[in-house]
Amino acid sequence: MAGIYIHIPFCKSACHYCNFHFSTSLRYKPELLNALAKEIVLQRPYLSGESLETVYFGGGTPSLCTVEELQTLVRTIRENYTVTTDAEVTIEVNPDDITTEKLEGWKAAGVTRLSIGLQSFFEEDLRWMNRAHTAEQAKQTLELALTYFPNITIDLIYGVPGLTDEKWKVNIDTALSLGIPHLSCYALTVEPKTPLDKLIRTQQREPVDPDKQSDQFLYLMERMEQAGFEHYEISNFAKPGFRSRHNSSYWKGRPYLGIGPSAHSFNGSSRQWNVANNQQYIAALEKNEIPFEIEVLTVSQQRNEQIMIALRTMEGLDVSGWPVADQIEFEKEATPFLNSGQMMKSGTVFCLTKEGRLLADGIAAALFRL
Repeated sequence: MAGIYIHIPFCKSACHYCNFHFSTSLRYKPELLNALAKEIVLQRPYLSGESLETVYFGGGTPSLCTVEELQTLVRTIRENYTVTTDAEVTIEVNPDDITTEKLEGWKAAGVTRLSIGLQSFFEEDLRWMNRAHTAEQAKQTLELALTYFPNITIDLIYGVPGLTDEKWKVNIDTALSLGIPHLSCYALTVEPKTPLDKLIRTQQREPVDPDKQSDQFLYLMERMEQAGFEHYEISNFAKPGFRSRHNSSYWKGRPYLGIGPSAHSFNGSSRQWNVANNQQYIAALEKNEIPFEIEVLTVSQQRNEQIMIALRTMEGLDVSGWPVADQIEFEKEATPFLNSGQMMKSGTVFCLTKEGRLLADGIAAALFRL
């Protein structure tokens, strides 16, 4: 089984922290959507005929598309790929785009899951991030969306300057009280060349406090465990039965196809990515060309990727399929983290503890093979 990701590179406004590829101009939206449909057709051979069990519309802001535009893309996928009858079809949406008409249209188009970019229930935090919606919109549209889609995830960001521990607790408790079955929670990251990066460097915004981020992440893990959620990936928490099947396929190393400017694809042995430029993307597809670069992964790179993604999951990294010498070497390298209580081992499976999850990227990097 495989998955397909469709990148919709348009937003109403630029969130200060975002480093994804997007444009706030909708001038070329029709041409871009036509190019997406054409790439969907041209990329049919990439997955070697595997059935799609997940379809994910990300961005950007896919909810800026009309229902008719989304239906056209879904129809194009179904006409060119075998989509399983129980496929998970997710669309990322912003609260300010949610209406009764759109919810009904998304459902009619075959969408089964909404990913709502909420980030915070506090007005001052949303303004700080330059989000387009209000705190009141967030609550109202969540309640409305739940009447149409029981399978909903929301994004929350912690470690934001000004987000006190008490406010962070309110954000989590509000989501739980509304009955949201899945939360994706991310530490605020200051990416280079983003507006936030410049604002902090020019002292127009307070810098991020890593200690506060750690404290809020630890509280998050404890609170979600109390609420009966599975912490199945570093940033993701789900009630049983509500894990993101699409994102889980990434973490399991399954093949996926990315459609659109900046979208990535992976087939097990190589990774490729499309040009991150809307105009270049459109121009190439008008000539029936796909503007991508490709990297064939070495054995070490494949192993390192397995280490990186598996350690992020609650199931951990199982090295039983590795050569015995590699298993022995890996356990030797992991010993300092096992002794410090940041990792634990059961048979041939290595997992991060709560303390280890605070340093997941660094631990994984330290275990990479050259």
